[in-house]
Amino acid sequence: MKATFVCSICGAEHPEDQRTEVNGRELCPDCLAEQTTLCRVCGERILREDNAGTEMHPLCQDCFDDYYTTCTRCGTLLRRSEAFYRDSDEAEEYPYCDSCYYTSPQGIHDYYYKPEPIFHGEGPRYMGVELEVDGAGELDNKASQIMDVANRGGSELLYCKHDGSLDDGFELVSHPMSLEYHCHQMPWADILKAAVRLGYQSHRAGTCGLHVHVSRAAFGVTEAEQDAAIARILYFFEKHWEELLKFSRRTPRQLERWAARYGYKEQPRDILDHAKKGDGAGRYTCVNLQNEDTIEFRIFRGTLKLNTLIATLQLVDRICDVALFLSDEEIKAMSWTTFVSGCTQPELVRYLKERRLYVNDPVETEVEV
Repeated sequence: MKATFVCSICGAEHPEDQRTEVNGRELCPDCLAEQTTLCRVCGERILREDNAGTEMHPLCQDCFDDYYTTCTRCGTLLRRSEAFYRDSDEAEEYPYCDSCYYTSPQGIHDYYYKPEPIFHGEGPRYMGVELEVDGAGELDNKASQIMDVANRGGSELLYCKHDGSLDDGFELVSHPMSLEYHCHQMPWADILKAAVRLGYQSHRAGTCGLHVHVSRAAFGVTEAEQDAAIARILYFFEKHWEELLKFSRRTPRQLERWAARYGYKEQPRDILDHAKKGDGAGRYTCVNLQNEDTIEFRIFRGTLKLNTLIATLQLVDRICDVALFLSDEEIKAMSWTTFVSGCTQPELVRYLKERRLYVNDPVETEVEV
């Protein structure tokens, strides 16, 4: 009886003399032709699923590691000898193709820089993040490296600005995004890791804030509808100030300087009227109302810890929900326990437990950066 073997890809039985072994797998002629290719450098036959190069320029992993890399910004395959690098201590970690090296956004813009917003995700509740980092230099090459991590693939998601309140850093500013986009498509994990790798701090620096802008359009079509919801947000902040202070990781003195409260009043609308009149604090209030298209939540301390960043956005989203869907009387009657019992996202629940602000048992707190 003629010897046979079973192809490890298609599972069919074939004559033994048709067997070819590739990377420990026994293949029939059809699967060999369809599922393998040759490395363009060494000629080794490899499985297409193990191709470390591209379809047009296949590479085994060893040859890719020895001779090739990919552009930090666009992901294009390029020879190491043809890669461009910016001038920094970590240059070898950030190769560029010639096109991206000369055209990608570079440097730190001035404080008043405000590009045309690019909206990502489904609205109308868009959030923009301003995250301050400090302690490793207000340096264009480091800002460029962080932006290239954020904007890899060509999407413009993040830019950097000067901030005079910082000692030796700058501000990371996102374009407006839905909460879902921030949580699942914005590469915050890679951005924060890059900032830490470059020597920056945020929470530990003591100088940094995390500000969240929310589109006014998210609160209604008319100005009256928007004002009613915003008034309930201000009331929520005044009623639950101590809990929000604990959530923010700020000190009372820091909030007095950078995110002052408006003062408690019996009715939400009275707080809004007081806020609109102004009390000399300008934009340095817990909820800044001076922007035409957004309201700005300024109470939070900066962080380079991913769970804290996402939990902060989720808290803002939850506050917006109760302001939109509850009446004045319902939000006046809402306790903090009732509020947090409606928080279901795992990042927010974990952070609330870490800060001893949740209805269940606390968890061990992870170190902030």
